[in-house]
Amino acid sequence: MQNISIWISAMRLRTLPLSLAGIILAACLAYYDGVFQWDIFLLAILTTLSFQILSNLSNDYGDGMKGTDNDERIGPERAIQSGQISPEELLNAIKVNIVISIVCAFMLIFSAFGVKHFFYTLFFFVLGIGSIIAAVKYTMGDNAYGYRGLGDLFVFVFFGLVSVVGCYVLFAKEFNHVTLLPACTIGLLSTAVLNLNNMRDRLSDAKSNKITLAVKLGERKIKLYHNILVIGAILLSAIFAVFYYTSAYNLIFTITYIPLLLHLKRVNNNIDPKLLDPELKKLALTTVLLAILMGIGHLLPF
Repeated sequence: MQNISIWISAMRLRTLPLSLAGIILAACLAYYDGVFQWDIFLLAILTTLSFQILSNLSNDYGDGMKGTDNDERIGPERAIQSGQISPEELLNAIKVNIVISIVCAFMLIFSAFGVKHFFYTLFFFVLGIGSIIAAVKYTMGDNAYGYRGLGDLFVFVFFGLVSVVGCYVLFAKEFNHVTLLPACTIGLLSTAVLNLNNMRDRLSDAKSNKITLAVKLGERKIKLYHNILVIGAILLSAIFAVFYYTSAYNLIFTITYIPLLLHLKRVNNNIDPKLLDPELKKLALTTVLLAILMGIGHLLPF
């Protein structure tokens, strides 16, 4: 039983809801347009969860082998760092998870497009392989992009554009411009979650030569960047509400602006990186709530 809890901890369950935010929002938009399908929705969730768990395990392995996860790190203790899971065991788990991710992605693509939409099938197959590579290469290998300040870009693309726009295409078999502003909103907030994590670990990352944007920009500029991400998401979501307004229900997601603005106040006033750790959960859950309310608000009355 203890061994199971160790592996559950390594999967970092608290990161999983954020990975589903874009899927939920895309599903609501698809339902509004009359193209929603339960099998695609459930398979999209399974595929996304498998990708996120793969990313979490790979990050643990990469940071653990590079010595980035050490006693100076502020966040929760990781699997290799604690010694409860060996590098060999974690690497084998990553290999198994890659197979699971491929199977889930194949089932999702086949369920969505079958053999009738060859271009989409080919495109999403390449996208799926790219997602797996991106999940693994964030911290693993000599050229890990997370160590070169590129993690923010990948999070914006995969948690925002791919999650919302891509998932909608799985339902509708076509692109819809309505998905762009919501996708960018979720992408910016997801990037803000990563940035907050990097702000918390900035000093220890610098010592380990993990060059995130937080390390590159420094304490003052990275706070400005964080404000741009969150305020940018607020503005884009507000523009979406104005452009596609049909009723007052569309605006219910704006209640999440309150915790987002309070979050910015706490970050801007922060002088102790340890106090940023509780903000991670708050920001991630607020992002999920915004996605759910934006989706539901778009449906009501329907």
